[in-house]
Amino acid sequence: MEKMNLRKVVLMFADAFIVFMSGALTSFMLSFFWMNPMVDSSRKSLIIYLMINMLMCFFALYVCGAYNKLWRYFDAKDYMSCVLGMFIGSGITALMSSTFNAQPRWQYILVSFGIGTLGIVMFRFIFRKTFLTIAVDGKKYQKQRTMIIGAGKACRMILEEIKNAATDPNNPAHKYEPVCLVDDDPDKQGTSIMGIPVRGTTNDIKTWCKKEAVDLIILAIPSLNEKERKRILDIASETSCKIKIIPYLTEMLADGSESKQIISQAKDIRIEDLLGREPVTFDSTDVKDYISGKVVMVTGGGGSIGSELVRQIVNYSPKQIIIVDIYENNAYDIQQEIFMDYGRDVNLVTLIASIRDYDKMNLIFKTYRPNIVFHAAAHKHVPLMETVPEEAVKNNIFGTFNCATLAEYYNVEKFVMISTDKAVNPTNVMGATKRCCEMIIQYMAQNYSNTDFITTRFGNVLGSNGSVIPLFKRQIETGKPVTVTDPEIIRYFMTIPEAVSLVLKAGAMAQGGEIFVLDMGEPVKIVTLAENLIRLYGKVPYQDVEIKFTGLRPGEKLYEELLMSEEGLKETANKKIFIGNQIKIDPDSFLGALQDLKEAAAANNSELTLKLLEKIVPTFHHNAN
Repeated sequence: MEKMNLRKVVLMFADAFIVFMSGALTSFMLSFFWMNPMVDSSRKSLIIYLMINMLMCFFALYVCGAYNKLWRYFDAKDYMSCVLGMFIGSGITALMSSTFNAQPRWQYILVSFGIGTLGIVMFRFIFRKTFLTIAVDGKKYQKQRTMIIGAGKACRMILEEIKNAATDPNNPAHKYEPVCLVDDDPDKQGTSIMGIPVRGTTNDIKTWCKKEAVDLIILAIPSLNEKERKRILDIASETSCKIKIIPYLTEMLADGSESKQIISQAKDIRIEDLLGREPVTFDSTDVKDYISGKVVMVTGGGGSIGSELVRQIVNYSPKQIIIVDIYENNAYDIQQEIFMDYGRDVNLVTLIASIRDYDKMNLIFKTYRPNIVFHAAAHKHVPLMETVPEEAVKNNIFGTFNCATLAEYYNVEKFVMISTDKAVNPTNVMGATKRCCEMIIQYMAQNYSNTDFITTRFGNVLGSNGSVIPLFKRQIETGKPVTVTDPEIIRYFMTIPEAVSLVLKAGAMAQGGEIFVLDMGEPVKIVTLAENLIRLYGKVPYQDVEIKFTGLRPGEKLYEELLMSEEGLKETANKKIFIGNQIKIDPDSFLGALQDLKEAAAANNSELTLKLLEKIVPTFHHNAN
C-alpha cells in the first residue's frame, strides 16, 4: 500500500510541474510570437500567477477525483476528471489574479489551459501504457485488466500469485492486472482484498466490466455447483471480456500437487460450460474388466465418436485395437495421435475399408477375431442424406447388418451400436435409417445368443464433425453471419467424452437388446448456443456478428426426443443412464422388408427406397419441407 501511495505522490508532483511549465511555456510562446502575456508586464506578476495557477489546478484536480484512482487504471471518465479539474483550477486562478496584481490576458489563459490539460492527460496515458506493458525475456506483454469473481480463498491465492509473479516468464500471472472483485456475500461488499475493491455482486458484472474497462474475467469459485456456475457464466458471457475458469478443487489437486500455481490451471471458458448440468461421469472399473486383454474393433474409428472411443479404450489395456474407416485421413490422424501419446508399442491396427463391403468386412472379422465391436460408422448429415436416401440405406442399414451378422458368426462377445435421438419418431432419412439399425440390433438380440447386442442413444455431440459448433466457429472467424435454422429449434447436447463414456459403460452393463439412454439434462436452444459462442469470441450478437435464420432444413424438426412412447423407461444403477424396453421384432416380415429395401437401394431408386423405409419404420413421418 505504501508503494501505491508513493506513486500517487509522484503523480501529484508531476501534475504540479506540468501545470507550472505549461504556464511558463505559454508565456514564452506569446512573448516571442505575439504579445506580453500579462496585463502587468512585470516578471514578478507572471511568477505569482504561475504559482497560484499551480496550486489552484492541483486543488481542483484533487476535488474532481483525479487522484482517486491510480493512473494505470484510468479510463475515459477519469481522463475527463482531469479536464474538468484543469478548467476549474484555471478559472479560479483567473478570477483571483486581479487581487494579486497578476492579471493575464485571455489568450494566455486559453493557451495555458490547453497545454496544461494536454500534458496532464498525455502523462497519464503514456505512463499507463508503459506500466501495463511488461517485458519478459525481451518480449513485450500487454497486461490485461482483470475482474475476479469470488472474493474467497481462491481469489486471495490469485492476487498473491499476481503480486509475486513480477517478471517471471513461467508464471502467466504476470500478464494480469486486477482492477475489481465481485462477490455475492453481503459482508464482503465495500471491502477490499490486497487493495483490490469488491465492487458488487455477480449481477453487477456487466456494469463493472464497462466502468473498469475490464479485458479478462476470472471465475474463482472452485466449489460452485453447475447450475450456479452456468448462471454466472451466462452473465459474464454477455460482456465482451475473455473468460477464464478456475477448475474444481478436485481437478486442481488431482495430480497431488497442492502448491501448483492456481492461475496456470485457469481454463478458457468452453461452450460446454454453458450447458447448465454437471458433466456425466462413470465408474470405469467394470469397463476395464470387460475391455482389458480383449481385441476391440471400432468401425468409423476415425470419426468424432470413433476416435474418442479409441482414445479411451487404449487406457483400459486392450490386447489389440482395430480401427476400421473408409476415410483414410481421419484414420491416419487418430493412428498417429495414439502412437505419439502412447508409443509404437500399442497394438493398434488401422484398416481402410467400407462396412458396405461384406466380403472385406468378413475378411477383417476372420483375420482379427474381435471380442468387442463398437459400431460408430454411419452417414449422419441430415440434409445430405435427404438428397440420396439410397446411400444412407446402403451404408447405415446394410453396413450395420453386415457388421452385426458377422459379429454373431464370429462369436463376438459384445456388439455396441451408436444411435441418435433422431431415430425417435424420425422426420428425416438419416434418423429413419438409424431407427432401422436399432431394429436390426434388437432383431439380432432376440434371435441369436452368441453376442450381446446393445444400442446406445444420445443427442447432439458438441464439436463433432459436421455439428453446429464447428460451423458457427468458422462463420464467426471468417466474419460471416451465423446461420440458425429457426429461433425456436432446441437440441439435447453432450460432450464427446461424455458420449463415449456412455458407450463404454453401456457395454459393461449390457445383457443384450437394450437401448441405453443418457439423461442429458435440459435441451438447449440453438440460437442461445450461437449467441453464447459469439460472446466467447468477445463480440456482441446481432451487432458485431449477425445471426441469420434460414428456416428448417429438409427432414429437420424443432426438437428431438430420446425415447419412443412404446419403449418406456427403466432406471439403472447409474442415475444418469436409463434403458428402453425391447420392442418385439417379427423376423420373417422384417427380413423380407429389408430384402426389398436392399434391392431398391441397389437400383438407386430414391422414391421406392423412401416408401420401403417408411414401411419398415412405422414411426417415420418424412418431413421433406
